[in-house]
Amino acid sequence: MKKILIPLGLLIAGSLWVGDLGAHGGTYRGPGDTVPPGAGGGGGGAGPSTGGPSAPAGPSSGGPTTGAPGAPPQAPQGGGGGPTTGGDSGADLEYWSFWWEFNKDPFLNLKEKIWSGANATGGGGFFLGEGNEEGAKDQRRPDEALIRGSIVPALLAALEKERANDIVTGCLIALAKIGDTAAEDANSEYAKTIAAFLKNAEQEIRETAAVALGILAHRSSLTLLEGLMNNTKVGQDAVGSTQVDLRTRAFAAYGLGLMARRNPSPEVQQSIAKLIAASLPEASRAATPDLAVALITSFGLTTLPVAGVEPTKEAPAQAWDSVEGGLEFLLGQWRDDRMNFLMRAHLAVALGRQLQTMTQAPDFGVYKQKVAEALLVPLDKRTGKGWPEELQQSAAFALGLVGDCDDDKLDAEIRKVLMEQTLDGQRQTRRFAMIALAKATARQGTVGEKAWAGLPEVSKHLTRRLTDGKGGDEHWAGLSIGVLGNYLEGTDAPLPTEMGKALHERFKKDNDADASAAFAVSLGILRLKDAQADLLERMQKTKDWTAQGYVTLGLGLMGASEAKAKIQELVKASEFKPDLLKQAAIALGLLGDNNIVPDLTEMLRNAGSLSAQAAIASALGFIGDSRSVDPLVKMLQDESLTDGARGFAAVALGIVADKEVLPWNSKIAVDVNYRASTQTLNTTDGKGVLNIL
Repeated sequence: MKKILIPLGLLIAGSLWVGDLGAHGGTYRGPGDTVPPGAGGGGGGAGPSTGGPSAPAGPSSGGPTTGAPGAPPQAPQGGGGGPTTGGDSGADLEYWSFWWEFNKDPFLNLKEKIWSGANATGGGGFFLGEGNEEGAKDQRRPDEALIRGSIVPALLAALEKERANDIVTGCLIALAKIGDTAAEDANSEYAKTIAAFLKNAEQEIRETAAVALGILAHRSSLTLLEGLMNNTKVGQDAVGSTQVDLRTRAFAAYGLGLMARRNPSPEVQQSIAKLIAASLPEASRAATPDLAVALITSFGLTTLPVAGVEPTKEAPAQAWDSVEGGLEFLLGQWRDDRMNFLMRAHLAVALGRQLQTMTQAPDFGVYKQKVAEALLVPLDKRTGKGWPEELQQSAAFALGLVGDCDDDKLDAEIRKVLMEQTLDGQRQTRRFAMIALAKATARQGTVGEKAWAGLPEVSKHLTRRLTDGKGGDEHWAGLSIGVLGNYLEGTDAPLPTEMGKALHERFKKDNDADASAAFAVSLGILRLKDAQADLLERMQKTKDWTAQGYVTLGLGLMGASEAKAKIQELVKASEFKPDLLKQAAIALGLLGDNNIVPDLTEMLRNAGSLSAQAAIASALGFIGDSRSVDPLVKMLQDESLTDGARGFAAVALGIVADKEVLPWNSKIAVDVNYRASTQTLNTTDGKGVLNIL
């Protein structure tokens, strides 16, 4: 398929190479817009300055997945071929926006804010990339009658007669997001519809169908996903071949994790954990890490029952019996230095995620100690020598899921090591350590009056990194301050207001594009409304489209309703600046603009380029307003439009009617070490699981 330049990326440059436009049903709103394949290895310099935009791309037959650009247009084109284990795409992966695009969903929490009128994030569930579905009852939320009477029939009709990859994959994912009404002990008609596409001649349709079964998360698909993952006769019959190819197996493995995260049944959780634990040894010996990384990631998404006691030699626990058994299993894998470094890198985050599922267990302290001690090894100045950078990065990330703010010895050690890493660590590790330090410090400790003992020291440390940092470190420090302040909202912590003041001052001091974007987002998630006037002024003055989009988003995040009229003007003037248009539209959604959906639907009717159609359709989907349904259905059914445009309409319908508040792949994306990527996780050609919208 023809590769084109299209200004759909959200960072680094106004126009980015985005690979084949036509895989998996949609431009992923975050990671897929940013990260190249095999992103492990070599660091780059400081974050690049966001360059000026190039001319907008014209209409194309390319489809709705634009994938991960990863590099400016002049960089060599990457992606394609089989799974990879590393490499340098030419993009600077140390830029702050990469982390933001992976982790932004809990901070935006867009649908819940629009549906419920709320403007809050944070809380324990958000550390795991989960949203709160309570209270999302606004009248603009599509009701069941509209979903089942209009959206679903349109998707099913398209799947019945369409053959274009863009439309088929978009409809498969949309149908899975919506979910059917079948009881868990009944057969799912949607699962049958999706499974039929496993025999499709097109690889991307087969693998999309596999992960769609996981997104649907109906129990009846468990045996089929097992067969696909393990390449058994069940899976082979389903794909109509004597072998299930590696990519489809990896996508099925991710599907199992997504099913586990969605399905509340302990039996389902244990069944999936057992399948993964039994399959991982063989997968870890394979020539490519794709299947093993998918299995490790999915094991981290399971929620196993709590045993309440530590297993012993006399009374051992299987990996699937309990969370204690699961943690012992993961710790054993983590200590195996024969395992491929990319596989081990994902074990660290799986350990942190698993630990978070047992915080109320009587033996939580025992396993917190075990996990922390294991993760501290690669970050120790003595024991960490020789550990691959990706493992050090992942260990820092995961410690943000383990530590808390009280003054017990272990938590004080975690904070101490993370602070040291922010000063002396490998460049990416020190930047990840800032985020981890913010997350750990925002978690209330358990030691009575000293539950927030670490807050003063950490707030001073991050403020110093902000004021003294350079070469891009200051952007990460600002982002970390925003994360810390955001998570502290609603707690009884003494809020360190000096951090916000320092962040505001740094924003006023640095007016280049990179700083404007980074600090605006940071001020937005911190919700520092004292900075509103300065952000509004910067939004109007900056000539860089990408920076302007982020500043606009910052205004939306902080609830700057006074900026609404100016942002409305920006949206109307941004047809040929799709990345700016999308950010500004989301900002208006955050600000509760009742007119944004009618305005966007009118723009969609008249949009002359695929890039504009993509941005508008995506924005409509993210906002999730029922008024967008009819125009999107008409767009899907309009055969005079390109396959790509119609595919985007299907994608948007799936987002609007999604059964979950946050995007399904935020479960995988939040806290993932994107520097340890594989071809089936995230790629420049848009064919990884994180590239699916």
